[in-house]
Amino acid sequence: MKKGILYSLAVAAAALSFTSCDNFLEEHPKDQITQEEAFKSPTLIYLNAVATLYTNVGGNSGGNGLQGTDRGIYDLNTFTTDEVMLPTRGGDWYDGGLWQNLFKHNWGTKNDLVKNSWEYLYKVIVMCNNSLATLEGVLKNDPTNTAVPTYIAEVRAFRAMYYYYLVDMYGNVPLVTSSNVKMADVVQSKRSDVFKFVVKELQESVGLLSTQHSNTLGAYYGRMTKPVAYFLLAKLALNSEIYTDDNWNDGYANRPSGKDIKFTVGGTQMNAWETTIAYCDSITNLGYSLATSFASNFSTTNESSPENIYTIPMDKTLYPDNQTYNMIRSRHYNHAKAYGQGGWNGSCATKEALDAFGYGTANVDPRFNLTYYSGKVQGPDGKNIKLDDGTDLEYLPSEVALDLSGKAAEKTAGARMKKYELDVAATNDGKNQSNDLVLFRYADVLLMKSEAKVRNGVSGDNELLAVRARVGASQDVKATLDNLLAEREREFAWEGLRRQDLIRFGKFTRAYTDRPQLTNEANGWSTVFPIHEDVLAKNPKLVQNPGY
Repeated sequence: MKKGILYSLAVAAAALSFTSCDNFLEEHPKDQITQEEAFKSPTLIYLNAVATLYTNVGGNSGGNGLQGTDRGIYDLNTFTTDEVMLPTRGGDWYDGGLWQNLFKHNWGTKNDLVKNSWEYLYKVIVMCNNSLATLEGVLKNDPTNTAVPTYIAEVRAFRAMYYYYLVDMYGNVPLVTSSNVKMADVVQSKRSDVFKFVVKELQESVGLLSTQHSNTLGAYYGRMTKPVAYFLLAKLALNSEIYTDDNWNDGYANRPSGKDIKFTVGGTQMNAWETTIAYCDSITNLGYSLATSFASNFSTTNESSPENIYTIPMDKTLYPDNQTYNMIRSRHYNHAKAYGQGGWNGSCATKEALDAFGYGTANVDPRFNLTYYSGKVQGPDGKNIKLDDGTDLEYLPSEVALDLSGKAAEKTAGARMKKYELDVAATNDGKNQSNDLVLFRYADVLLMKSEAKVRNGVSGDNELLAVRARVGASQDVKATLDNLLAEREREFAWEGLRRQDLIRFGKFTRAYTDRPQLTNEANGWSTVFPIHEDVLAKNPKLVQNPGY
C-alpha cells in the first residue's frame, strides 16, 4: 500500500503556513506560526519550502502537469507527431478543428494548448524562485544549517527540469531566476544561453542530491534525486545540437555538430555524445536495470519497477489531484463502460506507428499487443464487448484516418492505447488510477547511449539489442540511426517523447499520411511552438518565434 508522502507533506505545509492574504481575518490566526518556528527543523524546512512544489508535477485540469491531463504539454509533444492522432469521428473530436490542426502543425499563435503549457511551466518556475528566496533567507539567518544547501540544490534541479521543457518547446524564452522580477519586465534569452543555464544548474546541484530511486516508495518518492538529474543531463547533451542552435529557422542540416559541442564532466572535457554516454553510465551505476517484464513498468504496482527513473505518483485516495486522461480518451465508450469507467473514443495509432510495429506483417513487434488494443476486446467477464447494436466491438487499426466522419469505421477505426494496465479499481471515470505515470525510464537510458555511440562513430548494438531482448524481439538488427528512431517508437509509444525524437532526427517537418508539409516548414520553424498572442500582449518586450 502506498504511503501518502507527498500528499501528507503538502497538507502539513499548508497547515504550517505563516503568511495569509485574508487581511480581514483576526490579526493573529491560531493556525499560523512564526517564521522561526516554521523553519526550526529540517523536516519543517522541507515542508514549507520544497514539498508543495511536487504537487504540481501532476494535475487534474487542462494544461497542468507534465503528463496526464489534456490540452497541455503531453498533447503538444504527442498529437503533433506521426505517432498518435485524434481523428474527427462525426460529431466527436472536431472541436473547431483543434486536433486536426495540431496534427497538421497548423496550431497558430492563439492555440490554448500552447498558452496553457507556457503558463504552467512558468507558474512552477515562479514557485521555485519563491522557495529558493525563502531557503536562502533561512541559510542567511543560520549559516550553520546543513540541511538547507541540500534543499536549495533540490529546488534548483527541479526548476532546471522545467526550463528543460521550456527550451525544448519554445526556443528563446525568458530566463527568470529571482522572485523579485515581474514577468512583464523580462526579455527573452537566446535558446543556447537557457540551455547552458539548465546544464550548469543541474551540474552544480547534482552532487548534493540523494542517490535514492524516486519512483520507489519512501522519503524520496516523486522527488528530484541524483538519477533524475543525470537523466536530464543525458537528454540535454543528446539534444544539444538542437538546443545550441539559435537559428533553427535555417534548416536541420545547418545545426551545430555534436562532436564540436563541449561539456565538462567530472573535470574532463567531452563532446555531446561522450557526455550523453557518461551520464547514462552514471545512471546505470546507481542500480537501474530493465524490468524483466515490459508491462510491469506500467502496472498498477509499478512503484517496484527497477527501470522507472521518474514518475508522477498516482493514487485515488492519497493523490486525488493527480489524474490521467491518456487512457480514457482513447477507449471506445462501450469498452470503458464494461469496466464501469468513462471512455471518450478518440485517440489512436497512426499508419506510421502501425508500420513501425510491423502491423499486418508476419513480423509484428512483440510490443504491439502490449501497447495497443486491436481487434475484438473482452470485458471483465471474459466475453466480447458489444456495440449498441449487439455486434462485437472490434478496433480496426488499418482503417485510421484524420477525418473518419461518415465512414463505416467512424467509431471503431484505430488501435487504442493499452500501455497502462487497466485499473479496475480506478475512480472518477478512470482518471484516478493506481498506475504511476512514467516520465523517465532506464530503457531510454540504453537507447540514448546507443544513439550517442552511433553518432560518435562506434557501435551501439549492445544497448539496442538489450532493449529488444527484453521483449523477445529479433536480435538480427544493427544500431543505425534509422533503426534507433524506429525502435524508440516501438519502445516509447504514448510516453510523450516522439516530438523531441523526430526533431533530433530531422524528421518532424516531413510530410506523412494525412499531414502535408506546410509552406517553408522544411526550414524548421515549426520545431518550436509560438509564443501565444496573449503572452506577447502582456509583455511587448517579448519577440515572436520566427515563422509565426
